[in-house]
Amino acid sequence: MKRITLIGGAVLLVLLALFAFRRCGGNGPAEYQTVTVTRGPITQAVTATGTLNPVVNVQVGSQVSGNIQKLFVDFNSKVKAGEVVAQIDPTLFKAAVTQAEGDLASAQAALELAKINDARTQELFEKKNSAQADVDQAVANLHQAEANVKFKQGALDKAQADLDHCTITSPVDGEVISRSVDVGQTVAASLSAPVIFTIANDLAKMQIDANVAEADIGTVEAEQKVDFTVDAFPQRTFHGEVVQVRNAPITVQNVVTYDTVIGVNNADLKLKPGMTANVSIVGAQRDNALKISNAALRFRPPDATPRPGGATGHRGKPGEHLTERTVYVLRGSKPSPVQIKTGISDGIYTEVLDGLQEGDRVVTAMTGKGASSAQSSNNPLAGGQRRF
Repeated sequence: MKRITLIGGAVLLVLLALFAFRRCGGNGPAEYQTVTVTRGPITQAVTATGTLNPVVNVQVGSQVSGNIQKLFVDFNSKVKAGEVVAQIDPTLFKAAVTQAEGDLASAQAALELAKINDARTQELFEKKNSAQADVDQAVANLHQAEANVKFKQGALDKAQADLDHCTITSPVDGEVISRSVDVGQTVAASLSAPVIFTIANDLAKMQIDANVAEADIGTVEAEQKVDFTVDAFPQRTFHGEVVQVRNAPITVQNVVTYDTVIGVNNADLKLKPGMTANVSIVGAQRDNALKISNAALRFRPPDATPRPGGATGHRGKPGEHLTERTVYVLRGSKPSPVQIKTGISDGIYTEVLDGLQEGDRVVTAMTGKGASSAQSSNNPLAGGQRRF
């Protein structure tokens, strides 16, 4: 019994000591976590998503209405410019041409009669056997006959054109990527030309239409390099180049984006139209930059005096924004504030342009005494990837 009492007393003393230690926040000296300033590659990129499309994408439709009589190509068919791809039933259009030809022949016969009457009236008028009114009437009849011939000729040309449009040809060399009709289906061209085929001119050259947010568009320029991936080949990184940044804004639910056209070489034809591309547009790149972890930019000791106005910055080279920041370098046992100038950032590391040297130990966190105060004074949003 006495032994149990001694053990219980010892446990109680240990618990009281532990409670007192935690309540006082610990009496040990402050300890710091640091990272070393190193050199290495760093890339600042803008991310976006887009859709792969052929550079030239032609929709082949019908200018006349009727039943599809024949289809000569299908999905993935290779076609040449001028090649027949479909045939609409021409029966009604042939009949219209025949009727127009008959109307034209009748008008031409009326023209010949008007010419004969005009010549006869002129002859009688010269012999004083006809009045001037008869001459004028004969001339007017001749002109009307000539106009009627032109009118009937136009009707014949229209009927012939409609007949020719029954034979649908490909306007470009390419590959059929879509077919919208079947044999026997009726197409109606009364209001708009119905789409029968969609033909991609050259699938070896494609483009990505990427929607870049307005906050990032300022760093995107033509001829910038682009890396992207597609879900079909998750382990492969494809490459492209910015061709055009279109000024027309696209607003969806109050979010403004801009269409950025990216040229892609698809020589192996692995990429297909409609694929979703996860795009990374390289805004700036350094192969051997002096860099530190972004955690060092967020650290503030509990006794640090806030700098009036916060960080300041100015423009540097295209794609970067030079910013003056304060970091804490561990010298001896205490951190010392150092003003540095930063350049580009990839969201994990930030380029250091001035203020630090390779090998410096920069504080990222504080442990032990005052650690909770240091953590509460840090801004969790500071030092992240900055886009300008």
